[in-house]
Parts: sequence; C-alpha cells; structure tokens
Amino acid sequence: MDYDKLLTLSSDLGYHLLLSGAEIYRVEESVQYLLTAYGVETGEVFVIPNCVIVSLTAPGQKPITRVRRVPGHGTDISRMEALNDLCRRLCACPPDLDQAAGELDCVVQEVRHTPMAVELAAYVLLTSAFCLLFGGTARDAFCGGICGLAVGLVVPFLTRLGTNLFFKAMVGGFFCGLLAAGLTNLGVGEHIDLIITGAIMAQAPGLVITNFMRDIMAGDMMSGLVKLAEALLTGAGIALGTGVALSLVSAVWGVL
Repeated sequence: MDYDKLLTLSSDLGYHLLLSGAEIYRVEESVQYLLTAYGVETGEVFVIPNCVIVSLTAPGQKPITRVRRVPGHGTDISRMEALNDLCRRLCACPPDLDQAAGELDCVVQEVRHTPMAVELAAYVLLTSAFCLLFGGTARDAFCGGICGLAVGLVVPFLTRLGTNLFFKAMVGGFFCGLLAAGLTNLGVGEHIDLIITGAIMAQAPGLVITNFMRDIMAGDMMSGLVKLAEALLTGAGIALGTGVALSLVSAVWGVL
C-alpha cells in the first residue's frame, strides 16, 4: 500500500467535496470511509469551511498529514452527487489507487456550465416570484424581475474578478435598491419595499444558514460559527448597499 497516494486521494476527495458545497459532516465521513475501505484504522479527518486536514499512520512509520486550503466557493449539487457516488463505489470495491485517482480526476474535470441565459432567467423568475409571494402586484413583480436581472449580471461578473463576499453583497444590494427606487418613482412599480424585499432574496444566504444549523446540531461548532459569520456578513452587505442606494435616490429626487 502506497500510503502517500492514499493520503493524496482522500484529501483530494475531501477538497473537491467541500469545493462543491458539501456539508462538513459529509466531507469528514466520506474521507473517513475511504480511508477505512483501504484498511487504514488510524485515519483522522478535520474539516472547516476553508480547510481540509487528513492524517494517517502507516504501519511502522510516523504519522503523515496533508492540508488542503479551500478557496471561496459556491454550491454545485451535480458535482457533489457525482463525488458522493464515486466515494460509495470506491468504498464498496476499492480499486488500485492509481485507478481511483483517475476516476476522481474524471469526475472533477467533467465541468457542467449552465448557459448564461438560463441563469439570468432564473434570477428574473426567482425575484418576480418572491415579489408576488410577499404581496406585490404584477407591476412590482416586473420591477423585481428587472432588479434580479441586474443582480444576475453584476454578481457573477464580480465573482470572476475575485471580489470578496461582503463587497458582492453590497453591490448587489445597491443595484436592487437603486433600480427599485428609480422604477417606483417613474411610476412603473407600486411598492418599493416589496420590490426590494423580493429582489434581495436572490442574494439571501439561505443555504448558508441551513448548513450553519446542521453543523451546530452535528457538533461542528467552529464550522457552524464560521458559516453564521458568513451569513451575517452577507446580510450586512445587502443592507448597507440598499441603504446607500435609497439615500442617494432620496438626496437626488427628494422622495422615495
């Protein structure tokens, strides 16, 4: 058994699972199952939202450890599912380590790109639907869809530039507030509060809050608190951006 290759394989699996948006417990369990499937009973796994640490002790050798730092990421359900399926297959019938590494590379390289038009349509549909859900009119839903379209154009662009989470949330909130106020003052929209509320739902950290609760209940306190901080930071960024936009419109037009 080449324990260096096994350590690399297991840490790479954990890295890509976390990069796809998997929960902390899922990453730790998957890596632990993989080590056990290859006969390692001394494996230890520690995962936080931006780091994967895997350690094992080979017979007659000193412990060896690998650390993988995980950059900022979103959620890719299809890739997460593919990695979970691969982990189950490797654990059920462990192949040669080189073959297993090759299968992992195939899953990772199978990139699925959603067309830009589909993403923008999803932003428009989501924000329009939330406007209606919160009691807005058809005109409010139309304005909410325009705000959602702006968010769908701006936020991915900032992501490609490597912009941090807080600034992206702030810019998205700014455009939502600016467009909602402008469209309402022009007579297109009716209820600026409902338009803004529906529009900012495209950036609301709902999945982050869900994972925060799951991590806390699973006993992963550090990971849960990190995700709580991320959710609060995102909310603060949205509120700050929206507030700046409304203040700007009030200063220029005198009314909201």
